[in-house]
Amino acid sequence: MKKYVLIFTASALVTFFIACQKDKAADAVVKPAVETKAAPRAAKRYLADVTASSLTWAGSKPTGRHEGTIKLVDGKIFVKDSVIESGKFVLDMKSITVTDSIDAKQKQDLENHLKGLKEKSEDHFFNTTKYPTGLFEITGITTEKGKTMVEGNLTLKEISKNIKFPAVITVTDNIVTIVSDVFKIDRTLWNINFSSKSVFENLGNGYINDDIELKISVIAVRK
Repeated sequence: MKKYVLIFTASALVTFFIACQKDKAADAVVKPAVETKAAPRAAKRYLADVTASSLTWAGSKPTGRHEGTIKLVDGKIFVKDSVIESGKFVLDMKSITVTDSIDAKQKQDLENHLKGLKEKSEDHFFNTTKYPTGLFEITGITTEKGKTMVEGNLTLKEISKNIKFPAVITVTDNIVTIVSDVFKIDRTLWNINFSSKSVFENLGNGYINDDIELKISVIAVRK
């Protein structure tokens, strides 16, 4: 029972942070992918609670904004001496969900477009038939100006880039939580180019902003 109380409390904190940090996204630091390292033998293993963990996203264009979530398929965090040594999280790209207040048909159409399920638009966004999963691998935890920074390789559509963003990390004997600030990445770096005015000309106001806002929320339990 104690474990589930902890998970519920952490989930409530995730919701609180999302509400407080909305519209305050800063650019993530992006660089080429770096080599990952194996966890030390003495590291403790924590498994992600995939029902309580997620990646939230938001995209915008001149006429509006859409928001949604992506679920985790699997996740592991390795900790030694209360410090995260490594971690790996598999994203279920087929679980892309739109959480806007729009009607059911618009919601289904947008989700199908993002997943690449609409004919002749497979590669507009994520092409989940060809690339059903994404991956985030932690490559380092640092402190900068009093903030904890998470560095990791984000792989989408088989393209990997190392990104760095601030997060709040809590480590106990039973549970680890990672709640990032809202941060932005340039989607075109992962070949997600649909209606990008930096890729295509003469779009007028029909473009979609290159920046995607992301927030990583992970809850992992000691196993």
